[in-house]
Parts: sequence; structure tokens; C-alpha cells
Amino acid sequence: MTITRGEELRTAICAGARSLYAAGLAPGKSGNVSARLGDGLLITPSGVPYPAMQPEDIVELDGAGSVRAGRYRPSTELPLHQAIYAAHPTVQAIVHTHSPHATALSCARRSLPAFHYMIAVAGGSEVRCADYATFGSEQLAAYALGALEDRKAVLLANHGVVGVGEDLEEALNIAVEIENLARQYLLLLAAHLEPIVLDTAEMQRVHAQFADYGYTR
Repeated sequence: MTITRGEELRTAICAGARSLYAAGLAPGKSGNVSARLGDGLLITPSGVPYPAMQPEDIVELDGAGSVRAGRYRPSTELPLHQAIYAAHPTVQAIVHTHSPHATALSCARRSLPAFHYMIAVAGGSEVRCADYATFGSEQLAAYALGALEDRKAVLLANHGVVGVGEDLEEALNIAVEIENLARQYLLLLAAHLEPIVLDTAEMQRVHAQFADYGYTR
């Protein structure tokens, strides 16, 4: 029996969402995961616990935003996902979490600077914090797009974090890495230590190194 691309992605989205939940990065029913499929997308449903989520629960939408398949409503953050896919043709997957440390930083409306070279996984020399807007709104999507320019991750003020990638694995890895970096950064601040930020020239060297190691595409 041949497995279709859609079936493959549904299974991968469920597995990814469960891994985020198990790691404590998507507590309760928070966060959402999506992947581009043809002219549309697949996205986790609204209000379904990740441990109970099945591949057939993943909602499929066409390019116009109409539901093609799925018994539940799509995630409330659908406008955010749609806006990112429309603006970034190379993005194939999006992961949004309320991971504890990245979310804590977003609640202070602070960007995550290049205190560690691994910031480069998200592009540039910092992970910007987008302005606040109500969850699920078009305004939130617009603010996120602005902060996501030339980046693969963005903090959403008083909300959480978004990671994007050329496939689902990359988007998941970026979301996990940003949470880890946010934890390290907050540990420094909690110890009343001043983080030493790497300069632009060094971050450019890191990006060049990453290109050889396969961290960036």
C-alpha cells in the first residue's frame, strides 16, 4: 500500500507535536504545528490534547483557506501560519510553542541576543521579539512577519515562540534550540551575570561554518 505525502506529513506532525508535549515545550493544549502541502497546508486541530491526537485529526486546508479534510477546527493560530507560508515560499513547516523559558523572555518583550553562537541556527545575530497582539489575530501575524524577516525564529510578545524550516524536522529543531538558548540566557540574568554578546563579524563567521556543517540551508 502506497503512503501519500499527506499521510506521511500527518503522521510526522502528530509525532512532532507529541515530542514537544513530552519535552514540556507545549503544555496542555498550547502551541501548534503545520506543514505545507501543495497549495495548502496541514495543521494541528484546535483544542485536541497532543497525547490523544491521531493523524486523521490533522486538518487540511486548501490555498484559499477552506477545509479539505478534518473533523475538528484548525488551530486558532491558522492566520499566523498562512501569513508565513504566503510570505516565505521556502518555508515548508512551522512550529509554535509556549515553551517556558522562551515564553518568559517574550513576556519581558526582550529579544534573544547572540550571547551564544548557536543563535545562528535562527539566522542573523538575534532572535527578535515581535510586538504584542491578541492570539489568532491578523495583527499578530503581521507583527510576527516583520520580526521574522531574514530569520527562522521569532519570539511573540507575552505569548511564545515560532520556528520555521524547510522541513518539519528543521522547524522542530529550531523551536527546541531557541527554548534551550532562552533557558541559558535567563540563567545568566538570574545569576546577575552580564551576557557577552558576539559581534556581527563573529556571527558571520559562524554562519559560514554552519553552511559547511549543515546547520543552515
